[in-house]
Amino acid sequence: MAASIGGGGGGFGELASRKCVPCEGGVPPLGEADIARLLLGLPGWARAGNCIAREFRFTGYLRTISFVNAVAWIAEAEGHHPDLEVGYDRCLVRISTHAIGGLSENDFILAAKVQALHEAARARTEP
Repeated sequence: MAASIGGGGGGFGELASRKCVPCEGGVPPLGEADIARLLLGLPGWARAGNCIAREFRFTGYLRTISFVNAVAWIAEAEGHHPDLEVGYDRCLVRISTHAIGGLSENDFILAAKVQALHEAARARTEP
């Protein structure tokens, strides 16, 4: 997978337009340089052990749950499922590729799609 990663951090829009590819293991996790470069294009996301993570904040429970449900739909469509920790006005999203015990390009594609979802929702609710 690492060979298909483009140069530069890029924006999350480019990653968000891509599709996760099935990963059954047997592929090495991304290297540190690739991880650092891909994180540059995902504002607010950080490395958390073998995962990347970001906490999203909302103005209330209904907005939080709406976000969680939309993330679930995206994850199912991509065949790549994050760990979600939900509170009244927040959702912590953790993404990794369990089959390889580390991070793959799929993790960053899914993170970019979640990021785009949040940006779109915020644009609709802010004056």
